[in-house]
Amino acid sequence: MTRLESILMVHNYYQERGGEDLSFEAERRALEYAGVTVHTYVDTNHRVDAIGGMRTALRCIWSLEAQRDVRQIIREIRPQLMHVQNSFPLISPSIYYAARAENVPIIQSIRNYRLLCPNALFYRDNQVCEDCMGRRFAWPGVVHACYRGSRAGSAAIAAMQTLHGGLGSWNQKVDHFIALSEFGRQKMIEGGLPAEKISVKPNFVFPDPGPSDEEREFILFVGRLSDEKGVATMLKAWEAIHDKVPLVIAGRGPASGIVQEASERLSGVTWLGSQPIDRIYELMGRATALVFPSEWYETFGRVVIEAYARSTPAIASDLGAISELIHPGETGYLFEPANERSLAEAALKLWNHPDRARNMGRNGRALFEQHYTAETHLTSIDEIYSQVTGGAKIRDNSH
Repeated sequence: MTRLESILMVHNYYQERGGEDLSFEAERRALEYAGVTVHTYVDTNHRVDAIGGMRTALRCIWSLEAQRDVRQIIREIRPQLMHVQNSFPLISPSIYYAARAENVPIIQSIRNYRLLCPNALFYRDNQVCEDCMGRRFAWPGVVHACYRGSRAGSAAIAAMQTLHGGLGSWNQKVDHFIALSEFGRQKMIEGGLPAEKISVKPNFVFPDPGPSDEEREFILFVGRLSDEKGVATMLKAWEAIHDKVPLVIAGRGPASGIVQEASERLSGVTWLGSQPIDRIYELMGRATALVFPSEWYETFGRVVIEAYARSTPAIASDLGAISELIHPGETGYLFEPANERSLAEAALKLWNHPDRARNMGRNGRALFEQHYTAETHLTSIDEIYSQVTGGAKIRDNSH
């Protein structure tokens, strides 16, 4: 058996640290834990302002700098594969051509819908939108300025999609894709990626924060405070139940203003702002449930499995990949997306039955141990990696 010893992992960090960044770091740590040498090539969107809008737009289409850097790194370290987590906007698909020139196989994780949608969310004007799906040029996204309210920025992304779709950068250069859910996989197939090249491998949590047997004191929201995350719907739900069910909100974002206003006006609503991950896990261990009211096609929902790891059930929108994570009545409840009454009813149902909530939390922990640990991840990723490396494995079956 050939052993997988060295890989190059590529990631473009966001300005606001989120689930994609955490997942990249977890994957790197898990592989290192298993004995793989993980070399990284990273960039960060904190550089965007210094680079400037026009140069960033050009780089998102084709970054000569990243192409040159990655090819040089590959020549120096000779990795057995390159695993790309996120290349937008500063790294770009140009790095596929660097790896191909050096005969290094390429894995691409699909952590958003950037290949098919200019804002990567399939979400516009407070509702799901697929107007650009299947178009050779995503002109609706440009007209509606879907990327950060900028027509120029949206046009750059649409140009990137058109150019690399025409060049076959995804269909021909990438050896295999990893989707986080079956829903995400089907969207990529609908958008034109070859089905046989897409595997489903969910996110995982590493290190494991461990189960919690603490007293449960509130319902918890963790995440970016923005329209697509369902923040407005959540606050409308708590208008009716704030005196019955305490809500703690951890996070920042464009909707911080309305969250602050609600926390000052509604007796049971507390806003903590952004919190470090250790504090988030501590809060999860004290929560009766996690609320996850997202209104876009989440590619996964990492925060749900983090809650499960802490023996905490989830109340979540019945939408897209989110529905795959919740076993209704067993690990939490699903509610109708963007329906504040449906959310309030689900929250009351759990809050008023603490024994049921605790049992659901135990079920969530069992589900976590079965599907979302580093060990299950390593088993799955080993199979995917071995497909493109000619059988190189992270560890033998006797490990």
